[in-house]
Amino acid sequence: MMVEELLGIIEKYYPLTPVDAGDFSPVKANGMHFNIRAYKAAGLGHVSVMEASGMMGMMKMDSVIVNPIEKDLPLYSNDRVHALGNDTLILELYDTLLDKTNLERLDAAKAELSDIPDHSLGEHWYDSLRLPETVCKKAGKAQTERFNRFSARYLEEFLASAPAESCDPEKKAEKAAVYVNGLLEHGGPCTDTFLKAIGQEKTSQLFHTILFGV
Repeated sequence: MMVEELLGIIEKYYPLTPVDAGDFSPVKANGMHFNIRAYKAAGLGHVSVMEASGMMGMMKMDSVIVNPIEKDLPLYSNDRVHALGNDTLILELYDTLLDKTNLERLDAAKAELSDIPDHSLGEHWYDSLRLPETVCKKAGKAQTERFNRFSARYLEEFLASAPAESCDPEKKAEKAAVYVNGLLEHGGPCTDTFLKAIGQEKTSQLFHTILFGV
């Protein structure tokens, strides 16, 4: 599974320790079954995984989130959606930076999929926080292995972009919390699903404690 490969890439550089997800694994919301895991990545920050399926197995979604509160990197979110014969890759970076970290390695990686048209996600309140190194592509299943290789390379380049020194984790967590609290206040595709299924209080706990670690 691609999720396990991505976790393996992270663990090559930063040891992972599981965080108890409690009642949030599993969760059923909007006809989808979610299995959620979280980890403390020593020296990096917080990592979480969501694996979801619905429509009698015809739709599957895998997500890996990295909130690097110990390194001055952007917040990383990799979503893969398999549905109706299509494979959608949504690899987003959000500006939680304290300084101007060099992301040129990610610009070079992004060019690898330049022959596939960008897939529009519509307009959202968090667009101003999304960095231009974000990648969003949609293609048939014939591109799945290519998307897998790209996801692995992109994560490697993301981690390799980290400054050698650690950053202030409290200040970094504050920057990440702006995005997380914005999701809870203004919503988003996944956020809205959880809000309807488990309510504001539990969704807030899920997002702060398990998904983003802030």
